[in-house]
Amino acid sequence: MRYKQLGKTGMNVSVATVGTWAIGGQGWGEVDRQDSIRAIRAMLDEGVNFIDTAPVYGMGYSEEVVGDAIAGLDRSKLYLATKAGFVWDENKENLERDVSGKSIREQIEDSLRRLKTDYIDLYLVHKPDFKGTPDEDTMSAMMELKASGKVRHVGVSNYSVEKMESSLRYGEIEVVQPPYSMVDRSEQAVLEFAKAHDMGVMSYGSLGAGMLTGSIRELPNWDPRDTRYTFYHFFKEPKFSRCQELLKVMDGIAAAHDRPVAQVAVNWSTQNPLVDTALMGVRNPREAKENCAATEWELSADEIAVLNAAIAKYEAE
Repeated sequence: MRYKQLGKTGMNVSVATVGTWAIGGQGWGEVDRQDSIRAIRAMLDEGVNFIDTAPVYGMGYSEEVVGDAIAGLDRSKLYLATKAGFVWDENKENLERDVSGKSIREQIEDSLRRLKTDYIDLYLVHKPDFKGTPDEDTMSAMMELKASGKVRHVGVSNYSVEKMESSLRYGEIEVVQPPYSMVDRSEQAVLEFAKAHDMGVMSYGSLGAGMLTGSIRELPNWDPRDTRYTFYHFFKEPKFSRCQELLKVMDGIAAAHDRPVAQVAVNWSTQNPLVDTALMGVRNPREAKENCAATEWELSADEIAVLNAAIAKYEAE
């Protein structure tokens, strides 16, 4: 496993972070709780020391699974990241965004309980809300939580450069979490802004929700409510066919190394100097070990250039 410093946090994190959106279950098909726990522990056994989750992943379920997975382990050797910003009613039917200071102070208590811990290493604002909550209100609460010791470091996810600039007037942003992968470089400016301000960068969607594993070669016919349809644009035409052309290039590089296609995608992300760690969603031990094995080798500069050319073609067509 390779490790990098996460900005100025002092956290020396594995370049692979356990991503737990899919194990939350909602919109991702069937998920087995025990497989999820085994997948997380398999990642940790391979040298991963960072786990990312959020209350909204299964409306608390993902955090509970993570709490079970790390039970009995040395907490001082693990970094946990979770988020604030989504709340729901008692029936778990109505979901809404709320990044007000009052709500954030309540949300952290629920996350600590579900994760069975007394502090969070990295607490992120998941997304801005639709209420127009002032940045001062949001950031003041985040700074208060850090001062209390319940949170050790703070950051934001899904923030634009402009939103970060505004938020920095009222507090510090130590880490940013944007979507970033071979099939989604839309947040390049966010990564560059973060690095220019010595913020850590943890990218998500590194495997394109499974697209970059090479396992999806035919146009899928999932439930129309599947999260992969609603959140990503490349599981439908015309992007789907363009992804298949990119995968052919990845196939060649993977074959040259006698490695799975997913490892090409993992190395493309983790070798990027703008990325400190990349989230990798896993649902079973096999996926966990396969993804972590990518850190045993690296892409050459020529191979990265070939991939970047293929990505540029995917983006241009």
